[in-house]
Amino acid sequence: MTDQRIRFISKPASEMNGQIRVPGDKSISHRSIMLGALAEGRTEVTGFLEGEDSLNTLRCFRAMGVAITEPKAGYVCIDGVGLHGLRAPKEPLYVGNSGTSMRLMAGILAGQRFDSTLTGDASLSKRPMKRIIDPLEQMGAVIESGEGGRSPLTIRGSDKPLRALNYQLPMASAQVKSCVLLAGLYAQGKTCVTEPAPTRDHTERMLQGFGIGIETQGSQCCLTESDLEQRKLTATQIDVPADISSAAFFLVAASIAGSGAVTLKHVGMNPTRTGVIDILKAMGADITIKNACEVGGEPVADLIVRPAQLHGIEIDEALVPLAIDEFPVLFIAAACARGRTVLTGAEELRVKESDRISVMADGLQQLGVDATPTADGMIIEGQGDKRAVFGAGCIGAQGDHRIAMAFAVAGLRSQEHIIIDDCQFVETSFPGFADLFNQIGGRLETQPMPTEP
Repeated sequence: MTDQRIRFISKPASEMNGQIRVPGDKSISHRSIMLGALAEGRTEVTGFLEGEDSLNTLRCFRAMGVAITEPKAGYVCIDGVGLHGLRAPKEPLYVGNSGTSMRLMAGILAGQRFDSTLTGDASLSKRPMKRIIDPLEQMGAVIESGEGGRSPLTIRGSDKPLRALNYQLPMASAQVKSCVLLAGLYAQGKTCVTEPAPTRDHTERMLQGFGIGIETQGSQCCLTESDLEQRKLTATQIDVPADISSAAFFLVAASIAGSGAVTLKHVGMNPTRTGVIDILKAMGADITIKNACEVGGEPVADLIVRPAQLHGIEIDEALVPLAIDEFPVLFIAAACARGRTVLTGAEELRVKESDRISVMADGLQQLGVDATPTADGMIIEGQGDKRAVFGAGCIGAQGDHRIAMAFAVAGLRSQEHIIIDDCQFVETSFPGFADLFNQIGGRLETQPMPTEP
């Protein structure tokens, strides 16, 4: 990640046309490195996301003695060291801006014999980690944290195995669920997690792909093998599908365009991730699913999106955990819809890379949209009858990649142009975003931000 601050300038455009494949799924890319490192044998990964977040996970496991090739066109080869083969890192493990890396790796590191420290950038250091510290300490881990249970996290090693845990998640969080399950690999007995609402299940699917028994009953998920000595991950091959969270920006862009059709190839269609499609369809979006199949245990399909007159809705709270990362761009869709859109039950948005409720509401208001933030969501009065929904303005992305890309999409329906500052973190999750956006008809300029006097 360069220290150079980046500015986007997004200009109006009417037609969106073309066929593209967005980069690989970030969630699956992270997990492929983690589980491949803990497996016995060589794991080969195709479609790996070569963004800064995923690369930081890769570097962390290299620092613990795992041989991993340099990614090349999405191909990575991991020579696993087995469940107990990691070595003590010489320095703190830096995960940058990635909450997924920190929370999931904490579960793995809790079961090691050596001490380790997880640290991240300034943004990550503000995000809550007590939600993983509490269950890990119940399993016997000793963890020292920064003020308020935030990073850096120092995890003390022990020769004793962790204790199995039957954990009731206080909030719907795939990262906390995954953290506990990964720690459960190092626990004697049967570890189970019960969640209040469905969340992405990439960890469970991938654990099964590596030969670990998983039992799911209703809202509870358990590691079925209770004997720690018998537990083993076996190397496999992983094909990472295109990231539906990245595809979401193009789903909305094509939906609010004046004409054209956009085809998104080989998109991951895991049912715990498709809330963005369900919400857009409820708003009247024209999305066709074709060539559905399953690759490496994950469903994939091509998505064809055409412009549609969207209308405001009350978003079903059951869909919120299934679309939690896509709400910044869904707020743009809501602004371009006819009528009111109401989101509730999404307080988790306040503890992402930024307070996404507050930052998006401020930006929308600055561009002339009637957007009212609430404690757990937002109310947006759509202006879909107007071609130019957004006025000109300069928005601060607060270093949040999804905020930056969401307002880049808004530029399609702006009066003149929208300037978005602090967009450098886009590379963490979506390298090449601007090029793909322009390839299908966008008018997005990228330039260094002016140096402050």
